[in-house]
Amino acid sequence: MSERTARVSTLPSDRDYASLDRRPPGATPRLVALAVDVALPVLPLVIGAVVVRSLTDANGGGEIDRAVFASLAVLAAVGIAYWNRGIRDGRAGQSVGKTMAGLVLRDRDHRGAIGTRAAFRRDGRTAEVVRTEVAVADGFTAIPPDTTSAATRRRRTGGLLVLAIALVLVVAMSIAVGARPLTFAEIAHALLNSTGTDTDVIVRSLRLPRTALGLLVGIALGVAGALIQGHTRNPLADAGLLGLNAGAAFFVVMAIYLFGITSPGGYLWFAFAGAAIASVVVFGSASIGGGRANPLSLALAGAAVAFFLQALTNAVVLLDQATLDSYRFWIVGSVSGRGIDIFWTVLPFVLAGLVVAAAGSPALNTIGLGDDVARSLGTNIALTRTAGIVAITLLTGAATAACGPIAFVGLVVPHIARSIVGPDYRWIVPFSGALGGLLLLVADVVGRVVVRPGELQVGIVLALIGGPFFIALVRRRKLVAL
Repeated sequence: MSERTARVSTLPSDRDYASLDRRPPGATPRLVALAVDVALPVLPLVIGAVVVRSLTDANGGGEIDRAVFASLAVLAAVGIAYWNRGIRDGRAGQSVGKTMAGLVLRDRDHRGAIGTRAAFRRDGRTAEVVRTEVAVADGFTAIPPDTTSAATRRRRTGGLLVLAIALVLVVAMSIAVGARPLTFAEIAHALLNSTGTDTDVIVRSLRLPRTALGLLVGIALGVAGALIQGHTRNPLADAGLLGLNAGAAFFVVMAIYLFGITSPGGYLWFAFAGAAIASVVVFGSASIGGGRANPLSLALAGAAVAFFLQALTNAVVLLDQATLDSYRFWIVGSVSGRGIDIFWTVLPFVLAGLVVAAAGSPALNTIGLGDDVARSLGTNIALTRTAGIVAITLLTGAATAACGPIAFVGLVVPHIARSIVGPDYRWIVPFSGALGGLLLLVADVVGRVVVRPGELQVGIVLALIGGPFFIALVRRRKLVAL
């Protein structure tokens, strides 16, 4: 029986099923379901049309801006329609509209879900819509996810293809969209035949470095998030759990307070040093007394270090108004105002972290079974966990040093990756990196246009869209098991 259907309506086991009203549903619930299901894909089209109409040349819009947002609206509408009418209707028997109206789509003969393809064809001779209580009484069964190796390979291959296309499109969008509207010809001229014009400077000196840094930081945060959740076996873990963000923040505050440093380039080494020292303290505290660091001790030590450093940071910023003014712009997290020099500075650390992460990710599959089982299978727990801490420190420290603490990326993208590729960390880690880069660039582009001609920092955008999304993810998927 479908878990979703069972939540909608459950019948007592001793009920007389013959007394159920088995007449076809009336026109009202059908119209409600149809209206909701039609409104879902139409909504992004309407929003896209409003946005495109507002992006006139007089309002600071451009042809690229209009093309980008029109394309996004169409893609969103198609994706929602496929998910709602195909996946939900075909595999679970209930689209969003049918759930609200208390209806179920099922096969006439075997009285189960009809499948994604059949849901699009919607042949009235083989499919029927009934009330939820009737479907439950007749033993309606949803189509479970296909977990065969062939299906997993198809999902992984398809996911890689979609991610590659999406990354290319988002990188192009990040270069094209901004406070200054540009044409396709101007962007092509800046990239291929730069002569030092204003548009050439905007593209090559501002947007290209910003895009490259955003992609690099997103990859680092996504991979670090997957590693943290794998090593701690905690689905809600991120860099904040191990005190890395708190360490970076404290050292940045001290750099401002003691040395008067106010530029992102000046913060860089202090933030990285703070994250590195915090990781050493956390790992050392978790291993104190000759014991081995385990997920519980790491989480407890990380929380203790984070609270302590946050208290010190708050004390310093409350004592000095100038420090608070500079610190509050760094703490929100942003990729704007960073030159290409910062990208080249953090690149070696991110690459080193990615290499260590790639080498250690296969062992996370056995660690997920428990330390005792992993040790019996020949996994060196201490070496694996040490390598993981090193990779996490390099990736998170570099990302935080470059752009400030950016939340949500490392928290959610591992769950999305896990739902696509399954529990194998050899795939989760690279998928998390690609998804992290994609998510951060999308959030950065959104922040450039929503308050034009000003900008909304990427950390704020991620908090606004990430919080509700993560709550929905937790409620609907119950956190895919680690």
